[in-house]
Parts: sequence; C-alpha cells; structure tokens
Amino acid sequence: MEQKVLSAMPKLGFGMMRLPVVEGGDIDMPALCQMVDTYMAAGLNYFDTAYPYHQGRSERAVKTALVDRYPRETFMLTTKLPAWQMKKIEDREAIFHEQLERTGAGYFDFYLLHAMEEGNNYEVYEKGGCFDWLKEKKAAGLIRHYGFSFHGSPELLEKVLDDHPDVDVVQIQLNYLDWENPVRRCGEQYEILRKRNIPILVMEPVKGGAMASFHPDVEKIFKAARPDASIASWALRFVASLPGIATVLSGMSTPEQMEDNLKTFRHFEPLTDEEKRLVEQVKKEVLNVPQIECTACRYCCDGCPMHINIPELFKAYNTSLLYPTDVRAKRYYNDMTAGGAGLASACLHCGQCEEMCPQHLNITSYLETIAQKFEA
Repeated sequence: MEQKVLSAMPKLGFGMMRLPVVEGGDIDMPALCQMVDTYMAAGLNYFDTAYPYHQGRSERAVKTALVDRYPRETFMLTTKLPAWQMKKIEDREAIFHEQLERTGAGYFDFYLLHAMEEGNNYEVYEKGGCFDWLKEKKAAGLIRHYGFSFHGSPELLEKVLDDHPDVDVVQIQLNYLDWENPVRRCGEQYEILRKRNIPILVMEPVKGGAMASFHPDVEKIFKAARPDASIASWALRFVASLPGIATVLSGMSTPEQMEDNLKTFRHFEPLTDEEKRLVEQVKKEVLNVPQIECTACRYCCDGCPMHINIPELFKAYNTSLLYPTDVRAKRYYNDMTAGGAGLASACLHCGQCEEMCPQHLNITSYLETIAQKFEA
C-alpha cells in the first residue's frame, strides 16, 4: 500500500483549514479560487479539509473553488469525521452524507477519523465501530483510502495500529521543533509509522506559521546558507526530505504563501547534511526561548462563551517573550481586545477550549498569565 499511495501523492498538499477570509470571517472566494488555480497549474492536486473547518464552511468552499471547476479525476480530496460532533452512532452516517452534499465530490479519495487521541475521541471511534464502518464505505466506493489524524501518544498510536493494522494512511503533526517534544513526541510517532510502512500525511509542518519567522539573530543562520529562501521553506523541506512522507500539508492563507511554497516544491531539494546541521542549530536557539506552542488551529475559539480570540492573544504573548523591550506586542493585544471585548481576564475557566486543543495546552492558565502581563 505504501508505494501505491506515495507514488500518487504530490509533495505539497493544500490544507483548507486557514483559508483567506474577508472582514466578518467569511471565506474570500475570489482569492481562494486564484490559489486553487495556481496550485493546480503547478501540477499539484491534493486537498485536505474537514467537517468543522471554518465553522463548516471549508467543505462548501471546496465545492465552489475546486469541485465545480475541475474534473473530479484531476484532484484528490480528503475530509474527516469529528468524534466530538457525534452524539449517537447514527450521526456518523448523517455527517458523511452531509459532507458529500457540501463538497459535491461524489466520493473521497481519503477519509480520516479526526483527531484520534486519548480520551473521548478515541473511545467514540472505537465504541462506534468506526473502523469497520470505514471499510464498508471503502467497499461501496465512497472512499478510496481510510485512516485517521492523530494527536495522541506513541503508546496509543501503537495500540490503534495493532487493533487496526489495515489502515491506509495516518496524519500526524511533524516538524523539527516538535521532534523531541515530550508532549507531542512526533519523532517517535514517525518512527512507529515507518516501521509499519504506513504512508504519512504531515500536518503543522510550520506550526500554523510559528516557524515562518524567528528572531533576526536566529534567522541569519538560515539566511547565510540560502539568502533567497524563506524561513518557512526550511521547515517544509525538513519534513518533505524524510522517507515515507506521502504529502506535506500547508494551510495556506494568502496567494503570497502559495507562491512561496510552490517555489520550495517546484524543484524540490532535500536537505543536505550541512543543512540538517543548521536546522539543529536553529532548533536549539528557538527552544531556548519558552513559547506557548499554539498552532492557531482555532478549535478553541468556536465554543468560547466569552469570544476570546485565544490564538491571537497567544501570539501577542509569544511576541513579548521574543522581543521583551518592544511595545508592539502590547499594542497588538490592545487591538485584539479593542473595547474590552475578549480580554484574557474574561476567561470563565469552563475548560471547553482545553478539551478541544490538539496541542494539549493549559489554555486557561496561560490566559491568566497573559491578563497579568497585558492588563495590569
């Protein structure tokens, strides 16, 4: 299965979680159509969406920008089943048929159980017989390949694969900063999948943009070697250079990000041994400055009763750690909470954000720290 999947996949996948938006939060469809056209014109054709992305609007945007404009056989489409929106076993069928209606795709090339991890998500998928259900959908021709996206421990990954050894693909978070992270342990997850010859779909290769820029003193390490290459390109090349990677997903939000990523992949060059050494040097420098390791997936935002823009407040705080004498972090925080809306101190500690966070962050505790820093 590995070689069949790997041979059909482009190195760069188009992640549909951070699409361009206009004021008010609606997806900017002209910009998205332009980005889809640019991506397809480059000979790339893998798109990844999910039922909850953009509050359910991503799958419909896929229909408008892709399915209605290109022959179905010219692209590959992935979507996912969310455990947290399944209240009863019948919901999996209702969600699946809604996804077919939203996308108009007729079938899905890849279908994943979304955010497999310890606790409720894993239990919902197992108790609901979702793996057998996926086999039925595959036999019916409604999906071509199935698997799961994963945010749990290596121990759980081993258990799931022992129980379900016939999955076609697994999607994991993988980047050079998180390789040895004691919470994410993505390097261990990668090795488990390699030993089993399971093709890997990579998410968060640039950590939601957090690895697209660093302190100038750190960036100069990369710039000295490749002056014209973006900082993000190093993160993408790191994961794309690894054996067994089916595709590297990038949640591109602007045509400029698309162009930069295409520059990296049009004539892809794996990292040299010297470049791998530079990556290790940068990793050491970056990890010396503690940060809130948010990837801005925004899963925490949809259900927040106080409408706190958590990822943006984290961004302001992280900026203040990197540039402690710069006043712009405080200004940015003030902009994000203009008129007192969504202040960090407004957090009710209801915990819904932490239940949804794939990075397992102590969000409410961080918000207390941010309130002390910016609202004192």
